Amino acid sequence: MALQSVAPAWLVAALLLAGCASGPPAPTPRGEAQGAPMASSELAQSDVNRMATLGMRDNIDSLLRLADKLYRRNPAEWRKASPTREAALEKLRAAIDGRSPWADLQGKRDIAALSLALGPDFRGDRVAAFIYASADMLVTAHGNKTVFYLTDALDAQYIYNAARNIEIAVWMLSTRRNAAGQPLLLADEITERERNLSFEREFGKVIGRLDLLSVVLTEKYRRAVITYVQNLLGGTFLQFLPVR
Repeated sequence: MALQSVAPAWLVAALLLAGCASGPPAPTPRGEAQGAPMASSELAQSDVNRMATLGMRDNIDSLLRLADKLYRRNPAEWRKASPTREAALEKLRAAIDGRSPWADLQGKRDIAALSLALGPDFRGDRVAAFIYASADMLVTAHGNKTVFYLTDALDAQYIYNAARNIEIAVWMLSTRRNAAGQPLLLADEITERERNLSFEREFGKVIGRLDLLSVVLTEKYRRAVITYVQNLLGGTFLQFLPVR
């Protein structure tokens, strides 16, 4: 009951402050910025925890979006194990969300699974294996969690390494060839008639989120000290003075 009574007060205060600080409304011809609805569990999250949670959510969504795009360009992959592309995507999402082993990866996880999925001799559904292994590597780098609270610790170097792993995987995807001399998977394409770099842009979003989080994590304790000093100074200079 206490949480339910406090939350509206915070929301009202936040709305009042936002109204005072904001200028003219920004134009929205291409959509509006969206935020997740507030939940009581957020009271157990710091700003960095919340950022990491939203970043993980968006990175998994980006990987699944890439899986859909890769399946559209490589329909032979989903046909190896699923009746439809939609069924293949649903199976992949369930495995990622549940962290269930992916049979084609032979029990391998993390970067070992990523290496197998990008091997020239891999015979399974390469799209699913590649996306599942990438997601598993990201979750591993985040301490095997996808939602973060005050009691959780994240290592900036592991997050940074995950970003570099995605870069390496994208490079391997674009340069490696199978035994027949063909690309492992068709992705970006630049021709005289078409320029499709949507895969690169989506992978770039994942890398950018990881890099930003790693930088924020390196400054976490420094910012805590600065905030403490700011509060200390504010408490000294912003106190009311006696008048009698």
